[in-house]
Amino acid sequence: MLPTRAMAFPSSDCITPHTISSVPNHSEGLETPKDSSSRTNEKYLAPNRDLEKFDVATTADNSTLHGSETVSLDIPSDVTSSSVSHSKPEEAILVQWNGPKDPANPRNWSKQKRWTVTLVVSLFTFISPVASSISSPALPQISNDLNIPPGSILENMSLSIFVLAYALGPLFWGPLSELCGRLVILQVSNIWFLIFNSLCSLAQTPTQMLVFRFLAGFGGAAPQSIGGGVVGDLWSPEERGMAMSLYSLAPLVGPSTGPLVGGWIALKSKWQWVFWSVSIADGILQIAGFVFLRETYGPHILKKRAQALRKSSDKNYYTAFEASDRHWSTYMARGMLKPIKLLFTEPIVQVFALYMAVLYGVLYLSLTTFVQVFTALYGENSGIAGIHYLAIALGSTVGGQIGARVLNTIYRRLKARNGGVGTPEMRLPLLMVSAMTLPVGLLIYGWTANARLFWLIPDLGVFIFSIGIGGNWTCIQTYLVDNYALYAASAIAGVVSFRAFAGFGFPLFADQMFEKLGYGWGNSILALVCLVIGCPAPFIFYRYGPQLRAWSKATSVEQ
Repeated sequence: MLPTRAMAFPSSDCITPHTISSVPNHSEGLETPKDSSSRTNEKYLAPNRDLEKFDVATTADNSTLHGSETVSLDIPSDVTSSSVSHSKPEEAILVQWNGPKDPANPRNWSKQKRWTVTLVVSLFTFISPVASSISSPALPQISNDLNIPPGSILENMSLSIFVLAYALGPLFWGPLSELCGRLVILQVSNIWFLIFNSLCSLAQTPTQMLVFRFLAGFGGAAPQSIGGGVVGDLWSPEERGMAMSLYSLAPLVGPSTGPLVGGWIALKSKWQWVFWSVSIADGILQIAGFVFLRETYGPHILKKRAQALRKSSDKNYYTAFEASDRHWSTYMARGMLKPIKLLFTEPIVQVFALYMAVLYGVLYLSLTTFVQVFTALYGENSGIAGIHYLAIALGSTVGGQIGARVLNTIYRRLKARNGGVGTPEMRLPLLMVSAMTLPVGLLIYGWTANARLFWLIPDLGVFIFSIGIGGNWTCIQTYLVDNYALYAASAIAGVVSFRAFAGFGFPLFADQMFEKLGYGWGNSILALVCLVIGCPAPFIFYRYGPQLRAWSKATSVEQ
């Protein structure tokens, strides 16, 4: 009989694995708490649900399943349904890690090797957001050569359609990485991105540019979908903080780094070089990937080990993640539909998806119009105007990095005051404060730029609302993980996909809005939207979060 084991649920986004110390028998069910005060000693308290629906291949943690065991068909129902196929012979050998020190376990690699893989994956995640925005300063040149009307929706779409692919990529690459392993998906998707990004420089028509940009974005979405899972594969929760801090910088700093570089390229060379420069950098990075990247996904490593053992002997070796009824199409469909289901049925996911859509839309709207503000209103060339993107990069970095540390400090103190019992609502006090930075920053930026005050003052406004973008995303992501521990990856994927639509759509109306309203009133409208949606949300969920969890069938709280 197989013993009960810890299982973990790694994310396909920037989410770390969350461990359940023990999983009860299905016949016993899971306790449904009547209120938040009943959360005492249980690791997870969730509404009564069938754990057979959880896909074991998506719930593996590299720290679990040690050794190998011989089992017979006399297996408890909670193990049989998820770990062992009913078609197993009477004697089967379960392949696991060879103890806690198994050198094949990525968490037992040397620190140098783990940091190298973490760095390369972070750079894979960084290069795609750079490509998403690097063409912004070169849009006038691109429009001139491809006969795109200046300031038109089509012109802005040639930039933002890259981000539209981010809405679909996480739903595809995440489940696929758990079928095929992290390594092959990272390599294939990056080569995909490299090919289509290079083809953008050869585009002769607007249609070609749009198609190539979209397909490049689809490939570039993969590292953002599974990079957090790689970090979770490599580092234990106690070690993961610094590694996740490095990784999380990439999607925050990348979008503002692109125009910073692209401004000088557009000034000194042809627009084709904004794409060639990214392709050259990505080609070098791909070589580094071939040299340094290794498979980190524990279930896939164990699956390969079992396959090798079956080839070398006539014994029936298997892993807990192989099942005859887990067809790839069913698995992919489940992985793609779960985020959409949460997005349509969970109020917490819906509200924060809407808020993150506004944040992401404001970010890419700013990226689209920044050069125009400082060239038209301040008379700067595209190279100098691109330097102002540093305000976004610095603000996002401060908001994400310092915000994460402040968030953890607040959580620990509130948990200690609550008798050592943590709740997701303890993640919200920082959001109550940081949500105000967006409307404040947008008002400062819009009205000071409209009045053409000293350039440092608009940059200060941009810096302030960028702090909000980085800090708010850190708070929201952590709150969602705490609420949906078992489905954290799906909840985050739903939010990420939804926000990508805003990143695509907001820049399309940027020119028309600012042309009619000016930068003062235009940014005031954006500030009002952020105020109405973002500021009440943390207060509402702080008060009513426990009731919403009790009503939900998907939430599960980790203690």
